[in-house]
Amino acid sequence: MNVVESFGLGVSYRGTWALRDCTLSVPEGHIVALVGSNGAGKTTLLHCAVGLTTPTAGEITVLGGIEAGSPDALERVAFVAQEAPLYRHITVRAMLTVAANLNQTFDRSLAETRLATLDIPLKRRVGRLSGGQQAQLALALALARRPDLLVLDEPLARLDPLARHEVMAVVMSAVAEEGLSVIFSSHV
Repeated sequence: MNVVESFGLGVSYRGTWALRDCTLSVPEGHIVALVGSNGAGKTTLLHCAVGLTTPTAGEITVLGGIEAGSPDALERVAFVAQEAPLYRHITVRAMLTVAANLNQTFDRSLAETRLATLDIPLKRRVGRLSGGQQAQLALALALARRPDLLVLDEPLARLDPLARHEVMAVVMSAVAEEGLSVIFSSHV
């Protein structure tokens, strides 16, 4: 099964192509990186895969043929954007509650265990976490949904080398332990 598959995918904004004639297959159980310069279309492709952008041309499916962005896909695909939508003024514990209320399948104990392993205190306000800790929180929230596919858009861009290594270690662990498929973009 392919977790992401596109045929002739294209997205045009006001007559300018952000992505054109993209055909690819990402097999299940792999970690796949989209590497390229800024403006190469990586984010546009990922936005199509998670249903945030509607293609102008071609088609894209996820998880063996499910329409990208459909309700079934949204339940089984987790997305972490470069600018993770974290509420900076609330505590980590409250952020877990928000995520649990927004997602039908959310394993709070998994998220809390991951955060404890990373020494991220639940009582600290999200805005007081370091950049690496915020990235780890966003990743813990996504993984607690127990997705079949994890999509990460530039997850390492603003992190120092040690934080990059720690984030990728968590991703690799989730792939090994849970059979997760991952696709991410990076220019690093």
